[in-house]
Amino acid sequence: MAVGKLFIGRKVRELRMAHNATQSQFAERVGISTSYLNQIESNQRPVSASVLLALADKFQLNISELSTGETDRLVSALLEALSDPIFDAYAPSLQELKLITHNAPGFAHALIACHQAYRRNSEQLASMDDRLDLTAAVELTPYEEVRDFFHFVDNYVHELDVLAEKLAHELGDRKDDSYATLTGFLDRRFGVRVVHGQDKNELRRYDPASRLLSINPYAAAHTRVFQIAVQIAQLHAGEVVETIVRDAGFRTEEAADICRIGLHNYFAGALLMPYQTFLRTARELRHDLELLAARFGASLEQVCHRLSTLQRPGLKGVPIFFARIDRAGNITKRHSATKLQFARFGAACPLWNAHQAFETPGRIIRQLAETPDGVRYLCLATLTSKGIGGFRTAQSSYALAIGCEISYTDEFVYADDLNVTQKTSFEPIGISCRICDRANCASRAVPPLKHKLTVNHNQRLPLPYELS
Repeated sequence: MAVGKLFIGRKVRELRMAHNATQSQFAERVGISTSYLNQIESNQRPVSASVLLALADKFQLNISELSTGETDRLVSALLEALSDPIFDAYAPSLQELKLITHNAPGFAHALIACHQAYRRNSEQLASMDDRLDLTAAVELTPYEEVRDFFHFVDNYVHELDVLAEKLAHELGDRKDDSYATLTGFLDRRFGVRVVHGQDKNELRRYDPASRLLSINPYAAAHTRVFQIAVQIAQLHAGEVVETIVRDAGFRTEEAADICRIGLHNYFAGALLMPYQTFLRTARELRHDLELLAARFGASLEQVCHRLSTLQRPGLKGVPIFFARIDRAGNITKRHSATKLQFARFGAACPLWNAHQAFETPGRIIRQLAETPDGVRYLCLATLTSKGIGGFRTAQSSYALAIGCEISYTDEFVYADDLNVTQKTSFEPIGISCRICDRANCASRAVPPLKHKLTVNHNQRLPLPYELS
C-alpha cells in the first residue's frame, strides 16, 4: 500500500482524544512506541502504511477520507496571501505552510481573512472619495464569506446530499418526465400547485398564502425543472438547511441568506442528479458532458457543477476543478478538488483555454496544461448562455471550465486521441500573474509580487523587464 509521506497528526490526535486515551494507551493499541506517536501527532514524522492499517483496524479510521484536497486548498490560499509585498521579509517554505495548515488550520483561516480585509481596505483607500466607508472595507463581503464556506467544505454538503438522494429514490426514475414528477410531488406532499407565471423576468415565484408556484414558461426546460426542485428544497429540506446555516456561524444575516440560496440550489442539483446514480453514469459515459446533460435532462453548467460535488467520503468521484468565467474574466463560480487552486484576487491566467471558449461557441475545446509546480492537467472549456429567451431578453454568456489531473484522463472520453505522455503536448499555464513565477511569459499582465524587476534600456524582450 503506497501512501507516500502522509502527515495526519491533527486527525490522529483528534481520534485519540475521541477515545479518551493517553498517548501511551493509544500507542500500545496501535502497536508503536509512545515517542513515535508523539512525532506523528506533531507532524514531525509521516504515518507508515502499517500504522494506517492499524488505525483503520483498531479505531475504524476511514483511509479513503485521508485526502489532501483540503490541505491543498488551504496551502494555496495561504501562499497567495503571504505573496503580498507586506510579507516581503518572510518567505515560508512549502513544508512550513503544510505544517501550519496541518497543525493550526484555524490560524491559517484567520490569517487569510485578515489579508482579505487588508486587500479590500487598500483597494478602497486607493480610490478614496468623500463617501469612503472604512467599516465596510475591513470585513468579508457576505458573498465572499459564503464562497469560502463552500470552498472549505470541499463543495460537498453530506446531510443535504443524502436527503436529496433518498427523495430521488422515492420518486423513482423520472426519465423524460421530471417536470410532471416533481409538480406531482409538490401537490401531493405540500399542496402546492405549479402554474405558468405572468412576469417574463421572473424564473420562479412562490406565494405561501395561496400555495401557488409560478414558473416562467419561456425559460429552458432544464431551468423550469431546476426551479421546481429549488422550491422542493425550501419545503422538504428547510430544517436541514437552517441547521447548516446556523452551524456555519455567518457574521451577518445577509451572508446567511446568500448561503440558503446556495444550499437550496445544492439540494436541487442533488435531487435531479442523485449522487450514486450520477457517479455511476459519469463513469460509464466517461464524463461525456453532453451525454450526461441529455441523460439527466440538465444543462452543461448543472452537470459540471454536480461533478464538482462528488466528494462523498468513501465514494468519491474523479477529483476535478470547475469554474465559471464571464467575459470580463471574473470567476463567478469556482471549486477545485485538485492541486490547481484558483486565485482569490486578480484575473485567471490568460493562457488558460477557458478564455478561448468565447471565440468558439458550440464546441468543447481541450487543452493539456502544466502549472509552475509541474502538475499536468486535462482542461476542458465550453461557452454557455443564460437567459429566459425572446428577442429583447438579455443573454449572459459564460465560459465553463472543468478538468482533472493527467493521471485521471483514462476516465475522460476527451483525452482518447491526445498524447498525454509527450511533454511538449502540455502548454504552460499559471494561476494568476501576481503569484506566478514564470519568468519568460509574454502573456504576463502584471509582475509577480515577490520578485524585483530588472530593466535593461538597451534591450527589449517580449516583456519590458526581467524578473530578478
